[in-house]
Amino acid sequence: MQHNPTEIYTSRATTFKQQEQLAAGKASRVSWLRVFIFVAGVAAAYHFFNTGNSVWGALTIGIGYTLFILVMRWHTRLEYQRQHLKLLHELNLEELDRLKGNISKLDSGHQFTDDHHPYTSDLDIFGPNSLFQLINRSVTSIGKAKLAGWLQHRAAKHEVLHRQEAVAELGNKNAIEWLQNLLATPRHYKHTEDSKTDFFVWLQENHFFSKHTYLQPLIFILPVGTLAAIVAWFYGYSGYPAVGLLVVQSLLSYRFRVERDEFYENSIGIYESMQSYTRQLQHIEQHQFKAYYLKELQHKLHAGNVKASVALGKLALIIDFFSYRLSTLMAFFLNTILMWDFIWVYRLEKWREKYLDQVKGSLDVLASFESIASIAAHQFANPAHTVPEISDVPFEFSAEQLAHPLIFASERIANDFSMQGVGHTIIVTGSNMSGKTTFLRTVGINMVLAFAGAPVCARKLRVAPVQVYTAMRTVDNLAESTSSFYAELKRLRILLNMTEHGEPVFYLLDEILKGTNSRDRHLGAMALIRQLHQRYSSGMISTHDLELGAMEEELAGSVENYSFNSTIEGDRILFDYKLQRGICGSFNASKLMQLMGIAIEE
Repeated sequence: MQHNPTEIYTSRATTFKQQEQLAAGKASRVSWLRVFIFVAGVAAAYHFFNTGNSVWGALTIGIGYTLFILVMRWHTRLEYQRQHLKLLHELNLEELDRLKGNISKLDSGHQFTDDHHPYTSDLDIFGPNSLFQLINRSVTSIGKAKLAGWLQHRAAKHEVLHRQEAVAELGNKNAIEWLQNLLATPRHYKHTEDSKTDFFVWLQENHFFSKHTYLQPLIFILPVGTLAAIVAWFYGYSGYPAVGLLVVQSLLSYRFRVERDEFYENSIGIYESMQSYTRQLQHIEQHQFKAYYLKELQHKLHAGNVKASVALGKLALIIDFFSYRLSTLMAFFLNTILMWDFIWVYRLEKWREKYLDQVKGSLDVLASFESIASIAAHQFANPAHTVPEISDVPFEFSAEQLAHPLIFASERIANDFSMQGVGHTIIVTGSNMSGKTTFLRTVGINMVLAFAGAPVCARKLRVAPVQVYTAMRTVDNLAESTSSFYAELKRLRILLNMTEHGEPVFYLLDEILKGTNSRDRHLGAMALIRQLHQRYSSGMISTHDLELGAMEEELAGSVENYSFNSTIEGDRILFDYKLQRGICGSFNASKLMQLMGIAIEE
């Protein structure tokens, strides 16, 4: 029995809201306890010192400070829990919006848009009201980039099967708690679009202490010597050694100010991301998985000397200590007495030698987990969608109740459709606005979902691995002095080039050669179909050119006609959006022009 995602999300949103309110009350009480401890500690210390009991006064300060720190940390944990409950509440409201088709405020993945890609622009993979916007739940740049890559490039069959198994495990009703906690965790932190790998590349290329080897012993010797000289000064010894050492540290700080600033500026930008990644990896490391793909990913997190979360936690801690330099007064004393910046640059370089390779691999693992989590959440939200079967029959596409995932349930029309075999072309004719272009996009976008390891919008689907290629939204480009017709020819040239190399290519062509006269369009389209018939390719072509339908007889068994039709009732044009066998028998262009005010004689 399928679960009801609307009921589950509504219930969870309500529960988390109530728990957040309780957590807020508890955090508020602990906050007042912190104030009480501070005031009571100050009052008690003042009383003891004022009555001459210095020992009890000092003891009170020590105990009060310890209690204050403990309660402050307790309050920090409670605030994190409260914020986490708030984020879980918002996440479930977001899922409810997705079910209603309200996705316009979600990340569109616009940075991945590529008009030269084989299919992403034509199939609305990225951009407003896109597939990425519907599926993506990640807020980290690495998670978004990984999911985008999966939607841009089809995976091998074995990889698809592993992803399907992983998605099934995480998209299960019993895993929703773990899944949503993983998705909510990175929302605590700020994530920029900049790739975090840029920092690691920069760190790998910059070796400060290997260029200035004499500084390495000084970062240990000078601070100890300076502190000892200052203490000796207070005990009546000469102050010249202390002053001299302070001057030496000041000169070194000034000499290497650019290098110190560069290390800090490059590291501080990833601080919150490192905190986020650490918590996410801890969440993953502590879970027991069953799916092969998830266990393999988790195993990679334990490949180094320490867990990946520990390695990233160390980096976050180094950057945190490095950031103490932000206080001007603090920075002056730390860098004049303790060589503070030099110590943390040294620690960064030591961290690089010990953990960098492990961490880079761990971030890729995390990105894969986030992508699987996004697809799993999408599957949980759409229990009526099916896991496609990956076929070994060349160019097989066999679907029952196939529909477009970006047309939401209240308006969605589904169709049955099947084809298979090399050199096979489906010609789809239809009247204006009847749904033929949308159907081509429906086939294409479900192929993209299938090859990413995601469920498809259908009751059943068997599909063979192919390279999807589209030519639909070809427009003129003034900057490149390219007309829409020439732009389309360039797309078709790329298609022909792709089919020369033996890779299985499934093409989706909408109104081909529409920028020229009817005679040339007809001759060109027929020539293209004949040429593609000889290649390792198959596909679909939508057209208004009914003469193309004659090719079903010319290439019997390799060309088939399908159509979408409409009916006219008075001043209304009615569409059923149902795919039918054969050439279109109804047309509405004249009626549409009449409805727009163009006087056409009957």
